Amino acid sequence: MTTSRRTLKVGVVQQQGWPDKDTSLAASEAAIRRLAAGGAELVMLQELHASHYFCQTEDTAIFDLAEPLEGPTTQRLASLAAELGLVIVGSIFERRAAGVYHNTAVVLDKADGLVGTFRKMHIPDDPGFYEKFYFTPGDAPSAQSPRRGFEPIDTSVGRLGVQVCWDQWYPEGARLMALAGAEMLLYPTAIGWDPRDDEAEQTRQKDAWTLIQRSHGVANGVPVIVANRVGHEADPTPASEGIQFWGGSFVCGPQGELLAHGGTEPEELLVEVDLARGEDVRRIWPYLRDRRIDAYGDLTERYRDR
Repeated sequence: MTTSRRTLKVGVVQQQGWPDKDTSLAASEAAIRRLAAGGAELVMLQELHASHYFCQTEDTAIFDLAEPLEGPTTQRLASLAAELGLVIVGSIFERRAAGVYHNTAVVLDKADGLVGTFRKMHIPDDPGFYEKFYFTPGDAPSAQSPRRGFEPIDTSVGRLGVQVCWDQWYPEGARLMALAGAEMLLYPTAIGWDPRDDEAEQTRQKDAWTLIQRSHGVANGVPVIVANRVGHEADPTPASEGIQFWGGSFVCGPQGELLAHGGTEPEELLVEVDLARGEDVRRIWPYLRDRRIDAYGDLTERYRDR
């Protein structure tokens, strides 16, 4: 049996980043307008799309780029969402308080404005990706604030399971979003190669990145939407040769099937996604039914030392 068809036209923006917000946001806005003209109902931008990727070095002056949750970038995207009649998933460097900054996805819904946020939960700290210097992890759920953490965001186009970049490598976050009723998993991203890596290593890295996210779609029976940036961004120090962001943005269905896949240049993806297929897939591959939740208690331990 096939369930009734419910489609959603999804747009993904894959763009270059610039140090100044005006240039970056102008490029984002132009791409959103093009996708809206093509009928997009949901558009997602990449991680930290309003600037260059500034985490290649540790510099306290960069905190000046941060803005409040409902600051200029969010307001600009909210105005666009209202004008164009769609849902936009954007990204900001959020100043929550003095000394407390987040890498935050914001969701703007037509006339309703800001309807939800997701503060990046997993924060990397690797050469060229010194994010722990800048970002506080998102809050975990607690008795006082049970709706924090991996909580989907309800919008006019469906329930969105939004996470950010490094979160995409962790099946736990994807599963928690699916268990809370997320109809799609969305990952705004900034990831690229060290230009010093050879071609074989670069291929392995990009293939692993694509594969892990497609596997979240398979394991949870939901579509996955991914936006990455492109272009070379220099390291402001002599420590490295910078980062070559590899693009490769994509949309896949609930069996991991690629519906749209970007290259290495700036572009927009526009694809129709059948949200009802997840129901069909879960009927024949009922992973959620067969989970042994009685046997998974040790997943909350850092490591099983026995």
